[in-house]
Amino acid sequence: MTNLITGIIVIIICVVCLVYSFRLFKKNSIKIALIFLLLNGLVLRIYVASDHYLHAWDERYHALVAKNLIRHPLKPTLYDNPLLDYDYKNWTGNHIWLHKPPLPLMTMALSIGLFGINEIAVRLPSVLLSTIGILIVFQIALYFYNARLAYMAAFLYSIHGLIIALAGGRYATDHIDIFFLFFISLAVLLLLEYIKTRNQLFNILSGISIGLAVLSRWLPAFIVFPVWLLLMIDSGKFTPKKIMTDFAVLAFVTCLTFIPWQFYIHLNFPAEAFYERSLLRKHFTEGIEGHGESCWFHFLCMGKMYGELFYIPAIWFVYKAFKKPVHLKRLALLVWFLIPFIFFSFPQTKLQAYTLFTAPSIFIIISLFCVYLYRYRNRFRHKFIPFLLISLLIVLPIRYSLEKTKILQIRERKPEWAIEIKKLAPLGEAADGKLVIFNTEHPIETMFYVDCVAYSFIPEQHVIADLEKKGYRIMIQ
Repeated sequence: MTNLITGIIVIIICVVCLVYSFRLFKKNSIKIALIFLLLNGLVLRIYVASDHYLHAWDERYHALVAKNLIRHPLKPTLYDNPLLDYDYKNWTGNHIWLHKPPLPLMTMALSIGLFGINEIAVRLPSVLLSTIGILIVFQIALYFYNARLAYMAAFLYSIHGLIIALAGGRYATDHIDIFFLFFISLAVLLLLEYIKTRNQLFNILSGISIGLAVLSRWLPAFIVFPVWLLLMIDSGKFTPKKIMTDFAVLAFVTCLTFIPWQFYIHLNFPAEAFYERSLLRKHFTEGIEGHGESCWFHFLCMGKMYGELFYIPAIWFVYKAFKKPVHLKRLALLVWFLIPFIFFSFPQTKLQAYTLFTAPSIFIIISLFCVYLYRYRNRFRHKFIPFLLISLLIVLPIRYSLEKTKILQIRERKPEWAIEIKKLAPLGEAADGKLVIFNTEHPIETMFYVDCVAYSFIPEQHVIADLEKKGYRIMIQ
């Protein structure tokens, strides 16, 4: 019941922020309106990120690796001190951990180092980046169209259920996809700044941002390249030779940002690095870990993630993008939106967040359609139709946000098992890293909260005896 009351309070705060934001925007106080919109997004993210336990998939693994990175920033480990034999191919129980790229984990490690070993420290980078993303989406949309449309796109981003839930670590791929979404969006924004100012620094920063996106989620970050080309050509400010030169600079800086890490892990952890590379290829041919889905999976997910009526503005925009004369700005948005959905339809392994980095373009498309409906509302025989469509395109994402964030649901946010594990922290400190806990239901979480080595099973007696001879303190739960 306490959780429900808190959720209601959060909803009230958000409604007040949005009402003030909307009123200020109507008065053309755009900057202050955006501040209230950012506050709305931040409140939602802080609430969802305030669960007092690590979530099962995949946050607990990311959190433990991040904690271990504090001791050795260039050596990502899950079991930092693997006392028993392990399979390096088992990412849920191995030693060297290369299952996800390093940037989100390193940033989380920095946060944990600054704010301590707790869940908020793990989620704080994602909360901040996804909140800043509201402003980035506004600026991107403003370049494409106008302030009214940009405000609506930023609003849709601020309340999007999956973005908020991932920032709170509640769903698979969690913080990894939030970082990826942020750096893809930032790369596009920096490109737009380069087009406006023709300052080469922004082109270099855009390349760095693409490289950081690769270090967050891998090569789908290259979607920025065709968007870059289309927008550069559309601007009319650059000669073909200049575009080619600048693209070479962009590609070089991008590669310079992410390739060193690839060399490093293949030199220092070759078995794990080559295995993870082969696992990426298997995503195309196998449904890894039960995530095999049909080729229509991501297109069907669009209706859930962006509202059931999203297919209407999507089809409309595809038509507008190819309507002669071809509008390169629209084509750039279409490339950002459509190519990833087509690409990720081919691999057998699919998760809903794989295409999340297309979200800014989708919010812009929905907003553009709503502006179109309002502008040409008099063309409809029944005047209520455009207003009904606009209302549903806003209300359905709000409903999805309430479902995904579970703000108005009674749920356990401080489970007993997490409380009991945290009570063991003094034992880990007293044992000076020599504590081994067997038969725990939550070994990964235990190693995050407690300075120990933890396993979910009880080994043979001679193994326990050998560990005791080496000075380890044994605890069997």
